[in-house]
Amino acid sequence: MGKDTTKNLVGQPVFKQVMKILPREQFDLVVRQCGSDRYYKSFFSREQLVTMLFGIFSRCDSMGEVCDGMRALAGKLNYLGMDSAPSKSTAGDALRDRDNEVFKRYYFELIKYFEPLLSVSRKEKISFEKFYAFDSTTITLFSDVMKGVGRNPKGDGKKKGGLKVHMLTDVHADTAVFAKISEAKMHDKKFLQHLNPSKGSMLVFDKAYNYYRQFSEWTDEGVYFVCRLKDNAKAEVQKTLFEKPLGKDEHGVYRVEHIHLKYKKDNQEKTLCLRLVYYRDKQGRKYKFITNNWDITAEEVALIYKYRWTIEKAFSTVAALIRIHLISHLDLMWIVTEGRRAYTKRRTSRNKSPATVQLSLF
Repeated sequence: MGKDTTKNLVGQPVFKQVMKILPREQFDLVVRQCGSDRYYKSFFSREQLVTMLFGIFSRCDSMGEVCDGMRALAGKLNYLGMDSAPSKSTAGDALRDRDNEVFKRYYFELIKYFEPLLSVSRKEKISFEKFYAFDSTTITLFSDVMKGVGRNPKGDGKKKGGLKVHMLTDVHADTAVFAKISEAKMHDKKFLQHLNPSKGSMLVFDKAYNYYRQFSEWTDEGVYFVCRLKDNAKAEVQKTLFEKPLGKDEHGVYRVEHIHLKYKKDNQEKTLCLRLVYYRDKQGRKYKFITNNWDITAEEVALIYKYRWTIEKAFSTVAALIRIHLISHLDLMWIVTEGRRAYTKRRTSRNKSPATVQLSLF
């Protein structure tokens, strides 16, 4: 009688418990809708999800480490519904060929599924149920596959590529609801055209996104926003609505003004009416906030902008949990584990349509 290699463990591993939390029915439904398992005889979408999550939780740096780590589990993989660990080439091919739409849809299904739990973290003293913040972060690449920002360096005139990740988060739930990847050289304000906020929403963002034409459209649609006024903005003060001198050690709102900002649309000069709030924090730093909402208090305007920093927390959390290493021979537009092989294949491929590009980071 041969040796039994099956390991019967007492209790369930933590990773198994995490996988049990994820609703299987919703994932199977999304797989059928996307057809992501069509033409696959092995390494189905569920197995790819398990593999990617294993790589994140085990903090692996490469697909080789992920596959070797899963192979070391031996018989324990049956806890995860897998008979064996995938080979490095199989996992890499799946990352390249399988459309990432299935995982995108499943993410939003998870947000919908866990909404009753996420809603308990509603921010206090905020009068908006739909409260969103957005910002961007730049990732420098070692290969000029996407254009970076700044001047070309001296010498050979080459500079590193770069990508910019724009992300919209639900402030109440502390979850990302939209993300877009672009070249680092793209101006932040161009990201605004991809947003579709519903009426009554409150958006908060940094002054890099100042785009008066978009602000006017949001005002007409009943969408509110709070952001900082640019230092070089030419604001015409119509009326001082509130003014209060602050002592040396005092902080808070010390002035509110009704202002007009000029912008052009269809070669015609237009006027945007906004409220300008002056605020000084505990460290003595002064801020100028603009908003198209005239009903909330000036103190709430300052508080809303304070919650913009929650998206910085989201960026740092993602960076801490997901270790992304972009090496010199890696073509970002065709991400797989075997970077050099993928780079050569991408250069020699006849099909270079952007529609075939998969912007998956792991």
